[in-house]
Amino acid sequence: MPGATSDRTIPASTPPVFEREAVLKSDVFSTIERGVVVTAAGERLPAIRRDLSTARWWARPLALHFAARERRALRRAAGIPGVPTLIHADRHTVIRGFVDGLPMQVARPHGNAAFFRSARLLLRRLRRAGIAHNDLAKEPNWLVTPQGEAAVVDLQLASLHRPRGSRLLRILAYEDLRHLLKHKRKFHPEGLTPTERRVLARKSLFARAWMRTGKPLYRLVTHRLLGMRDREGGGLRLLRDGPRIEAAARAHPAVREIAVVAYPFRRDGIGLHAFVVCDPAAALDGAALRAHLRERLPPGVAPPERIRRVPTLPRDATGAIARPILTMIATGQTDQIAPLIGGDAARRAAVEAILAARDEEEARDAKPDLRPGGGGA
Repeated sequence: MPGATSDRTIPASTPPVFEREAVLKSDVFSTIERGVVVTAAGERLPAIRRDLSTARWWARPLALHFAARERRALRRAAGIPGVPTLIHADRHTVIRGFVDGLPMQVARPHGNAAFFRSARLLLRRLRRAGIAHNDLAKEPNWLVTPQGEAAVVDLQLASLHRPRGSRLLRILAYEDLRHLLKHKRKFHPEGLTPTERRVLARKSLFARAWMRTGKPLYRLVTHRLLGMRDREGGGLRLLRDGPRIEAAARAHPAVREIAVVAYPFRRDGIGLHAFVVCDPAAALDGAALRAHLRERLPPGVAPPERIRRVPTLPRDATGAIARPILTMIATGQTDQIAPLIGGDAARRAAVEAILAARDEEEARDAKPDLRPGGGGA
């Protein structure tokens, strides 16, 4: 069963001990962390915690509203394969079971007919429970499990309805399906049936109204005012500043290659982590490269918070730098890298070399950085 965890729910009156292992996301509404819940009985449950205590004061009412929706949806969805288990919830915290899987934009399920069959079955089960997810246009909200099946996360916008006889549920479930089919068109277009193509071509009246009224406002608030991006995964800073930093770094004669990825940390939002391949004979450390970047970057563009000198960079099947792997390393989720390496020996060797260089660097660091991806220059 995809994403299966213990079905035990810890009541709000007895908050569990949560041992944080990595920060997955941080924005104005909350911080999402991966770790382990330790129950009173000594059980250790892999878990994800949404911590609302880090929300900005002006965003807190909306954050609390979204968290309440997520709690209700997870309770209603209890027992549905592919939906996280609710472990604990109180006013400022939601802890759910960890789903072992990669986000769709990382796993990229090209030609995976089984994944899309399981995704459609999952949507059918949600509808039977009276649940509309309402946020499945975002690839990060779909996970591909190690078994190649579908799971969903982030039910903050989910709505609950009467399982039968609700016209609004039918409309919203139709839109959930249409968004799934948009992903199928991207990753498995040859598998689209004539009926699915008709669904793709026909938006509901609700969706047409949203596109003309709500979506422009949503984009204004999230993209322009808050600097958030749904698909890029690193926010506006990575999208805007990452290419500038890479170009400035390449101007240094000792830099052979560089890749900049994003990593989140509590309260401070998005940080940038640079993996740099240098001439082996050059004595270029993080401090010297950071000084070089400060001279060349335009005003308002800061150097990366983390700079790590590595012997090589992993490549994907096309020869491009495998940035999803580097992102997993930067966020401390090295246990999720194996599916991205596959059977590629060169990719595996590159990752092992980066991890070995990281360990050596951390061993020399008298005051290690405890943020995800810490320990670099």
